[in-house]
Amino acid sequence: MKIVATAALLHLCFCATAVVSVDDDDSTETALTAAPGDVALLPCYSAGNVTPTLTTWMKNGREVISGGVSSSPAGEQQRLAVLHDGSLNIRGVTPGDEGSYLCSSTLPGNNTFRARVLLQVAGGPDNISSSISPATTLSNGTLTVHRGSAVSFNCSASSYPSQQLSWSFKGATFYNESLVSSSGSWLDFRIDDIQPRDQGVYTCRANNNFTNQAVNKSTQLLVYYVPDTHPECMWTPAQDPSHVQFTCFWLGAYPAPTLHFGEDKGVQGAASGGHMNVTTVAESLSVMLNRSELSEGHTLRCTARHPVLAAREKECSLTLTLPFPEGEPLITAMDGTSVTLICTESTSIPPAITTWTKGLQQERINPGSKYAVSEEGPALKLTIFNITKDDEGVYFCHSENPLAVRELEVYLTVRTASSAYTGAIIGIFIAVLIVGSAAIIAKTVYSSRHRMCLGGGFGQMEEDRGDVLSLVESDDEQIFQDAVPRLPPITNGHQTTLVQIHRIPSVDHEDAETADTSPQQQDDTVQTEESVDLVTF
Repeated sequence: MKIVATAALLHLCFCATAVVSVDDDDSTETALTAAPGDVALLPCYSAGNVTPTLTTWMKNGREVISGGVSSSPAGEQQRLAVLHDGSLNIRGVTPGDEGSYLCSSTLPGNNTFRARVLLQVAGGPDNISSSISPATTLSNGTLTVHRGSAVSFNCSASSYPSQQLSWSFKGATFYNESLVSSSGSWLDFRIDDIQPRDQGVYTCRANNNFTNQAVNKSTQLLVYYVPDTHPECMWTPAQDPSHVQFTCFWLGAYPAPTLHFGEDKGVQGAASGGHMNVTTVAESLSVMLNRSELSEGHTLRCTARHPVLAAREKECSLTLTLPFPEGEPLITAMDGTSVTLICTESTSIPPAITTWTKGLQQERINPGSKYAVSEEGPALKLTIFNITKDDEGVYFCHSENPLAVRELEVYLTVRTASSAYTGAIIGIFIAVLIVGSAAIIAKTVYSSRHRMCLGGGFGQMEEDRGDVLSLVESDDEQIFQDAVPRLPPITNGHQTTLVQIHRIPSVDHEDAETADTSPQQQDDTVQTEESVDLVTF
């Protein structure tokens, strides 16, 4: 063993410096260290082929063995032995063997040699161990913990007679030779909120204070973490509008997550090729899809798995929707002005590419002095400057995504100034006609109001049209007047009409006839005009 080799080396050195003397006070001293359980060889005197006739070993002033015969207890006799050169061999060193030994050898010629050996027993560090918990052990021995968790670190070892324990840390950007240290058989500390900066190599070090022998035990610790957000799903258009690149990314996770792309289970009618079922270990996943693999209403989903999430998953999804451009289908503009056609498309998923075309041939419109195309959010605007009759016609708002193509037709009508005046004249004429007709009808109704009132309405007039009022002239005016006010009593609940007749003299319009007629004839031939007042009760 290594202690035996050390002892042999010290023995040789001792022999090279030993002094032979017959004086009892003349001696040398050698220091020797042995570990518990080792074999210690304490040198005495050796000079060539000279063999001492008698050798005696004493410990702390007490004889322990002499000339090969041990004075120790029976159990000790098996451990102690004096070799032929006078050296003391101790097997299975224990802490009790530590002390100051004196060797006294009698050489031929009765010469005496004395030597002192200081035996020190020191061992360790042994049985060093370290633990980090709670943690998960990978196949290569690396430990993993989750960000934000509380982690305990423990270190232990055994050394004799004493030891120093310490924890040190070495990270990617930070290095600390000693986080904490203590003299004892164990040492621990705790990190309550472990963070990615605490990821690195942790070393437990045990150092024997007597021999300065040290033993290290290192453990690599990884701090796993995931972002609080969910994965993000997005589309990237390809050069071919019928193709699209689906991208799913989840940044800020360590280690990289496992991303899986596919469509919802149970969806019917879509292709089930390899592109619809892809898995990779990375922060992002991209898949190119074509129109044959997509259909309206299908949901494409990206799921993220990570050791921190255990059995749970985080995901993002997109439901496919056809384009639906919206806008005014009919637009009217005056000759020489400018007009803006607006087309809005905001519902399609993946997002549609929207363009303006003109005419049945759908000629593409290029911006310039005549046309200006601008975008404001989901609205695509086409402005036409200095409009002429040639600009009249149909325009198409063309929206296409990987699912399909949809179009909005907008018809532009261009009016000149003369047509505007003609329309105004026609409008004025129609307005005058309506007002005149209303006035005529109102006048007619007003002039016939007494008929409406007399008969209680048009219906009553129709009902009483068979009644005849006869007025009879009589020389006896009193008799006529007495007869008129006499009205029959109301027996049937209908309204009663009172007729009052006022006689107004009438003069003949022909003067000649008046001159030829005598006064008496004038009285007899007087024609009367009656004024009839109708009072309804």
